[in-house]
Amino acid sequence: MDKVRIGIIGAGQIAKAHLEMYRDIPDAEVTAICALNEDNLKMVAQKWDIPHIYTDYRELLKRDDIVAVDVCLHNNLHMPVTIDAFREGKHVYCEKPLAGSYADGAKMVGAAKQYGKMLHIQLSSLYTPETRAARRLIDGGALGRIYHARSVGFRRRGRPYVDGYGTEKFVQKKYAGGGAIYDMAVYHISQLLYLMGMPQPQTISGKLYQETDMHEGRRKQSGYDVEELGLGFVRFSNGITMDIFESWAVHMGNMESSSLMGSKGGIRLKPFSYHTTICDVDLDCTGNLENMNFRWMNTIEDEYAYSSSQAHWIAALKGEVPLLPTAELALCTMLIQEGLYLSDKVGSEVTAQEVIDNSVSTAVEV
Repeated sequence: MDKVRIGIIGAGQIAKAHLEMYRDIPDAEVTAICALNEDNLKMVAQKWDIPHIYTDYRELLKRDDIVAVDVCLHNNLHMPVTIDAFREGKHVYCEKPLAGSYADGAKMVGAAKQYGKMLHIQLSSLYTPETRAARRLIDGGALGRIYHARSVGFRRRGRPYVDGYGTEKFVQKKYAGGGAIYDMAVYHISQLLYLMGMPQPQTISGKLYQETDMHEGRRKQSGYDVEELGLGFVRFSNGITMDIFESWAVHMGNMESSSLMGSKGGIRLKPFSYHTTICDVDLDCTGNLENMNFRWMNTIEDEYAYSSSQAHWIAALKGEVPLLPTAELALCTMLIQEGLYLSDKVGSEVTAQEVIDNSVSTAVEV
């Protein structure tokens, strides 16, 4: 296979970001794109030189020359479109989060296995130099036994639409499923799950807030009904724990980044640092990740396939590397995310099984 022919479903800001990434991958060719807004669709197709356009994604899926589609739609639209794509014999790359609910995400993962197709989720945090350096240290035993992780995401005032970017649907449960926890925590939680070897959650405790002032006109226009701050605590089956702080808006100057703590050492991910004790001396170490990245890209076979989510997807479709378990990571992340919502609703800690049992479809048909 010389080039992998891709179809894009959606033509909004996420689709445009994905198209920029594909532009830099020689083995990728975006052949068709679909969106409901025909004027925007034509503009995007012209800018990125996409020859075929559709306003019905089902028609796009009928193309025999497309081997995979990239679903760039709002969260609650992911599941129906993805399963339709599997039925038409396409592999699927889907924007994060996996879906709008654990129930829908589980259907997507199950359908991928049923139809024998690859499902890849856009978890860009897995491919950063920080993550790759942390993984190398962990695999080399530099942290010993990891026992706690801290998932942190910080925006002082970065709420979609009400703070000046994105559309109203980003802040409506009907389409997005949730707020900061679904939009941004997915990156940080999945990154830590990946580095910890994907432990299984046992219990989850969470609290959600929408307290920070916003422009009242934008509030009313948007129908804003999601959280801007999510807090949580997770216990895993192997004794590991994780605390969570994810903010779209909070009156703070800054917050420390995500971190991992082990019996022999600890890592803070951004800016990257490694902390340990050698010969009874406490050491705080930094690394030259720019030099590391240059060296690894030029000396390690297939390292290019881990430079971005899109590069990894194309390499996996070509059979050059095995696909990372991003769908399973995203589903485990979704279990934690939905657990935070359920815990906040009932006012107490909940078990993973309770989350699964209470999860219902939030899917919206296109």
